[in-house]
Amino acid sequence: MLRRRHSVLPGFGLTLGFSVFYLSLVVLLPLLALVLKSASFGWAAFRVAAVAPRAIAAYRLSFGAAAAGAAVNAVFGLLVAWVLVRYRFPGRRLIDALVDLPFALPTAVAGIALTTLYAETGWLGRPLSAMGLKVAFTPIGVGLALTFIGLPFVVRTLQPVIEALDPEVEEAAASLGAGRPATLARVVLPAIAPAWLTGVALAFARALGEYGSVVFIAGNMPMKTEIAPLVIMTKLEQYDYAGATAVAVVMLLASLLILGGVNALQAWTVRRAAVE
Repeated sequence: MLRRRHSVLPGFGLTLGFSVFYLSLVVLLPLLALVLKSASFGWAAFRVAAVAPRAIAAYRLSFGAAAAGAAVNAVFGLLVAWVLVRYRFPGRRLIDALVDLPFALPTAVAGIALTTLYAETGWLGRPLSAMGLKVAFTPIGVGLALTFIGLPFVVRTLQPVIEALDPEVEEAAASLGAGRPATLARVVLPAIAPAWLTGVALAFARALGEYGSVVFIAGNMPMKTEIAPLVIMTKLEQYDYAGATAVAVVMLLASLLILGGVNALQAWTVRRAAVE
């Protein structure tokens, strides 16, 4: 006779029902309402608003800056997580706490701080301007803000995985003659790749929807430094609901496609690591 497994939570059917209900109420219904609202305006109005030159420029900046920020965090987030886990040094706990600062800091405060620092009269903006590099009120500033808010997602996702990675495995690879590059490529990266991709995807998704920290440092010049969320807000303030929902639906569909691709790549990485 099969013994019934004890669980502190209710049965599968009840918990699944509550899970589906909660996700539908919080996630699926608002997204469905957005799609239905855009459909109510007609295809012609949707197409005109979705592919307007101003909207196209905003898409390009939003996705490009978010991808650039996620790529930078993919490299430096891995380095920060590795150092915090594998090394002990004075000030380590302080640095570890500072990683969470973008989480706790209001986005408007972050935007003002970055703008003050990188403006042409700021502490860092002045020497950079002297070298011919302008950060504030340019696409570079947008990418900088999105990098700032995305770093904790990569670091916090990688830290538990690196902690679980036994250093003896690396030592065993070295004892078998593998050099540092081979150990990194054949031992370390396959073990952390799924969590790494998850952190980068979360940083990218968070950057796509960022608004508060970007509007201050971007300058919000149409066709140049205007992000897609700002276009949506501007259209709502002008009572252009058709245009706002059209841009929002395009952002939603593009985000779902990109995140779906990242999840497929993550699943492929897990299967490949299991085979090896």
